[in-house]
Amino acid sequence: MRVFYRAASAALVFLVLAAGAAAAQSGQKLAYIRSSVLLEQAPGRAEAEAQFDKETGTYRDQIKRMSDSLNTMVADFEKAQASLSATARDTRGKAIQTKETEYQRRTRELEQKAQQRQGELVQPILDRVKAAIEDLRIEGGYSFVFNADQGSSIVAMDKNLDITDRVLAKLRGGTAAAPRPTTGAPTAAPSGVTRPQTPPND
Repeated sequence: MRVFYRAASAALVFLVLAAGAAAAQSGQKLAYIRSSVLLEQAPGRAEAEAQFDKETGTYRDQIKRMSDSLNTMVADFEKAQASLSATARDTRGKAIQTKETEYQRRTRELEQKAQQRQGELVQPILDRVKAAIEDLRIEGGYSFVFNADQGSSIVAMDKNLDITDRVLAKLRGGTAAAPRPTTGAPTAAPSGVTRPQTPPND
């Protein structure tokens, strides 16, 4: 369910720090992660999402039954109202209003329950992701770890600073060595930046 994924992604926006420019100017060590990848591949995410869909399926079924019942009630009234007395029309109209009010109340109640359960399922995954990021931040001596996805103001970045795969490895119980730039080879240009071409020697 995409709403499950969006909620988890939004919860990682806290990793976007406004102090990036100041950090870069002061020579502090920076890195970034892609939260969409982390949340898509984090251990336990698929199971949590399946559990959420299973548990909230009963909510969706109940809302649909109530909606179908209300629609049937309205349709029957519209067909019969021409032949009803004013008193009967008023009585049935009030009954429809009462049922619609109950439908709206119950829908809000079930949506709140679903959101609460979603948070309960998402939070343990977020806690593990945040802990893995913090561990790597300390291990790598990074002052800041940015989120290059949602809510980020970053428009270009050096891919050598991406520690997403290392966070995933830590989450899965493995280890990932720090990225090493190839000796003698030019470093990758930041995304969105085109390197000027070196003119050939005559």
